Amino acid sequence: MLYLSTRGHPARKRFCEILLEGLAPDGGLYLPEAYPRVDATTLERWRTVLKEQGYAALAFEVLSLYIDDIPASDLRALCAKTYTAEVFGTPEIVPLKALEQGFYLEALSNGPTLAFKDMAMQLLGNLFEYELARRGEQLNILGATSGDTGSAAEYAMRGKQGVRVFMLSPHGRMSPFQQAQMFSLMDENIHNIAVEGVFDDCQDIVKAVSNDLEFKRRYRIGTVNSINWARLLAQVVYYFAGYFYASSANSQQVSFCVPSGNFGNVCAGHVARQMGLPIGRLIVATNENDVLDEFFRTGTYRVRGSADTYETSSPSMDISKASNFERFVFDLLGRDADRTRQLFDAELRLHGRFELGSEPLFAQAAGRYGFTSGKSTHADRLNTIRSVFERHGVVVDTHTADGVKVALEQRQSDETMVVLETALPIKFAETIREAIGRDPQRPSQFEGIENLPKRVRVMSADVVAVKRYIGEHCQAA
Repeated sequence: MLYLSTRGHPARKRFCEILLEGLAPDGGLYLPEAYPRVDATTLERWRTVLKEQGYAALAFEVLSLYIDDIPASDLRALCAKTYTAEVFGTPEIVPLKALEQGFYLEALSNGPTLAFKDMAMQLLGNLFEYELARRGEQLNILGATSGDTGSAAEYAMRGKQGVRVFMLSPHGRMSPFQQAQMFSLMDENIHNIAVEGVFDDCQDIVKAVSNDLEFKRRYRIGTVNSINWARLLAQVVYYFAGYFYASSANSQQVSFCVPSGNFGNVCAGHVARQMGLPIGRLIVATNENDVLDEFFRTGTYRVRGSADTYETSSPSMDISKASNFERFVFDLLGRDADRTRQLFDAELRLHGRFELGSEPLFAQAAGRYGFTSGKSTHADRLNTIRSVFERHGVVVDTHTADGVKVALEQRQSDETMVVLETALPIKFAETIREAIGRDPQRPSQFEGIENLPKRVRVMSADVVAVKRYIGEHCQAA
């Protein structure tokens, strides 16, 4: 299996090379040269694997189609080490919870940091440690988070040999619980940088550093954001698991509604669908920062500046530049790398937008790829959280509420629908109290976390300052 850049760089690389690299040298994102196709016989076998051997065995089956430079026995062991009931709280790892007939929540938030990001990040931590040990090298991870990626990455990488983490987050724009999860970590290999700006400023800094090839090589910079293909690949697995749990036969279609800001989570669903998983529709649910909803409604992709990025009660989706979106557009354009580069490296940079609505291929976003979208507001979130609690006795977090609202709004008769849960509600206690008048349940291991000492560096949105900080805290090659 070889991987290419969405912007046409001529090099073709293997999995473990792009695992440690992140962005391609031309600023593009890596994708496989072709998606492996899974036929009905394989789907049926995988259904049995999940039922009889568990999630880790299914993960090995999916990942082994994309990873051929790690011995099969080692990859199987890495999956078994990652996906355990001890880490994720249940043998099913991602159990479904039925709210009504044919309408489910897929529980993705039972990992160490109570967010779906753990599903990929725990695997990524083990992959990094494995590959760095095999090479005798070290890696400095630079990432950006709007809330959950940071804590998931830091908990996965803390204490890992050969790995340091430099995590950027928007200063004051995460929930108190999210900030406490990250900033209370005192491990020497974990560095938190609070950037005076919004998430998109943090993401822009990560991309700018990654595009400085000399600096990237000198300090061995890698990434854990969803621009890293390995992370997105790990997320593909839970679409297969969710499908098998929600369906009784492979002739049945299942639709997924995915709360999304950076397009990583739902892009994994796109990959699963391209592989042949019988996904009916992929419904993108946004909050007030509705860049993705606007695109799927109109064909206009229009990024917003910091001043026009709203601070909402589903803060992990307060994103106005969906960094993973380039992967889907590359596929939508028939894998035309020149056109993709023109849109993302020229039009978007110069004009802050591009238009595809008038082109016939835009209709394929829904017809060929199954995408639709919807939007949710703070009032919608409160109503949804309250309604789900009163009707089903279930408390959902604010981002999952965005997904439930849009899914119920768009669900067709007899359509089996799975909403991807994104986090446990304790991470957004203030809005939960506003909705239902009580605090959500807090896992015992997180009692008093907001009162723990914190270690964080506040910094302006300055690429040079971030580079200087990295240089001061790690050795050059």
